[in-house]
Amino acid sequence: MRRIIPLSLLALLLGAPAVDAHAFLDHAEPGVGATVRIAPRELTLTFTERIEPAFSAVEVDDAAGNRVDKGRILLDGKDGATLHVPLKPLGAGAYEVKWRAVSVDTHKTEGSFTFHVAGP
Repeated sequence: MRRIIPLSLLALLLGAPAVDAHAFLDHAEPGVGATVRIAPRELTLTFTERIEPAFSAVEVDDAAGNRVDKGRILLDGKDGATLHVPLKPLGAGAYEVKWRAVSVDTHKTEGSFTFHVAGP
């Protein structure tokens, strides 16, 4: 019993380590900067942490600034860290992806990247 009290006090003084998790983009399909031959029907974004889709957003625009995503994101229930973004039919050209992710512990990250669809 004598050892438990000093160890308990030491644990209280040191405290628990802070957790500072953020949902950073781990990978995407099509990949960041990739050129694909076949236009994708959806964009897939996988993050390093589980995310909260109600507070996250993804927008995909063509080179003229026209929005080409279908305006919704779907959370993959298998890992809670992957978003599926349905796309309208894409032609050849460059596309910009702008994303904002909020992890389940409420940390926000955002970023953008481009991918290209090769011409015929």
